[in-house]
Amino acid sequence: MDVDVRDVPEQNHYEATVDGAHAGLAAYHRTKRVIVFTHTEVDPAFEGRGVGGALARTALDQARADGLEVLPVCPFFKAWIDKHPDYADLVHHVPASRVTD
Repeated sequence: MDVDVRDVPEQNHYEATVDGAHAGLAAYHRTKRVIVFTHTEVDPAFEGRGVGGALARTALDQARADGLEVLPVCPFFKAWIDKHPDYADLVHHVPASRVTD
């Protein structure tokens, strides 16, 4: 099964299709430096067939190519990055606030 993933920036999501059928999407918000992945969904007919992984890999590879940091708010993206540590360097870390007396 081939999963085709493409960015649809005017709708702020990556879209996955299989044989022309909608299979899933990964929603995001993008700034100049960071892309925030907020939600991922896979059509139940395609669950367990690699659609989510294809969405994550394509989106993260594009973020790397564009020089963006990634903020994985979506639990799927966070878990996927945790399982694929070669993408951990993309994760944006919010600096801790400095407390002054």
